[in-house]
Amino acid sequence: MSIKPEKTTIFFTGATGYVGGSVLQRILQHPEANTFDITALVRDAGKALLLETKFGVRAVIGSMEEFDKLSQLAENAHIVVQCAEADRDDVMNAILAGLKKRHEKTGDLPILIHTSGAGIIADNARGEYMSDFILSDLDSEAIERFTPPAVHRSVDILVCKADAEGYVRTYIVLPTAIFGFGKGPLYDAGISNRSPALISVFAAAAVERGRPGIIGAGKNAWSVIHVADNADLTYLLFCAALTGNSKLGHGREGYYLTENGEVTMYEYFKELGTALVERGLVMEAEPTVFTPDEYVKYFGGDAIADLFLSNIRGRGDRGRRDLGWTPKHPREDIWKEVPEVVGGVAKKAKGSA
Repeated sequence: MSIKPEKTTIFFTGATGYVGGSVLQRILQHPEANTFDITALVRDAGKALLLETKFGVRAVIGSMEEFDKLSQLAENAHIVVQCAEADRDDVMNAILAGLKKRHEKTGDLPILIHTSGAGIIADNARGEYMSDFILSDLDSEAIERFTPPAVHRSVDILVCKADAEGYVRTYIVLPTAIFGFGKGPLYDAGISNRSPALISVFAAAAVERGRPGIIGAGKNAWSVIHVADNADLTYLLFCAALTGNSKLGHGREGYYLTENGEVTMYEYFKELGTALVERGLVMEAEPTVFTPDEYVKYFGGDAIADLFLSNIRGRGDRGRRDLGWTPKHPREDIWKEVPEVVGGVAKKAKGSA
């Protein structure tokens, strides 16, 4: 009589999000997905029901502010895939506390795959130049030179420290600027947010102010990655960690940056302006500089605006070398989403007229 193998317990955060939805879809497509016991933390009861009835994912209704719940859910899981929060130490401390309890109680060495962001390498270019510095994710010493208050960095440090203490095996995904519409069953079911938020904000601002805005001179450059390619890297990392690949870099050697080309902020905004002109939504395609008041109006203040003024240039060498990751969407594909984004903005503008 054969003994049914125990299921792999997985705790997933961010299932309803733009990035997390694409990652969860890939995990659900794993050839041994029927051996996974996946629990997702979600806020919306309706989406929780859809996850359970259509996708076989156990959904717990709650938020990332419920730290006791986070800790318990993490303690119950062999693998935690975190795609919901990259900047809150208290959230990560709650997750790590649960994983530490699991290790101490059971002897299991759990796995944490944490989605952070390449914003850690943002400089102070103020849009005035393209930096010569391009970070390779193989250069752990260079990454460690970035310290708080660099965006995301305090959480990343907590994750690496936990790995060094030996109670969890950790991996950190560093997406660059993510583009592309989310596609697939979770998006079709209305569970996950499919729209690329960044360009939608800029398009709506351009329509309101009559032409696209730019921050600084727009000479700074950002590496970019399609949402599906970022999910593919995270999925390959999940698969390798699941099999216990002892050669897979983890902890301070476990940063996996995702990118496939780069754009300057000027060409980004100019292309957006051209599409808006073609739809008759603005009169001028040439961007003008956002005023300080507009920084507050559209971005909530200087902190976010400063990020758009920076250079964020990186190379995803580790995933290509160690996981065989091959992104499929070149930087030119970023322009393919512009017409749909602009169409959505036009529809909203017409509805509010």
